[in-house]
Amino acid sequence: MKALQDLFSTDYGLMSLVVIAVVIVGLGGAYAVLFKKIAESERSSHQ
Repeated sequence: MKALQDLFSTDYGLMSLVVIAVVIVGLGGAYAVLFKKIAESERSSHQ
C-alpha cells in the first residue's frame, strides 16, 4: 500500500508514471509503424 501511495503522491512516483506512459505510447507508435511497413512490403511483393 505504501508503494502505491508513493507512486501517486511523490514527485519521483509521478515522474515514474510519466516515464511508463511515454514508453507505452512509444511502443504503440513503433508497433503501428512496423505493422504499416510490413503490410506495405507484403503488398509490393505480391505485385
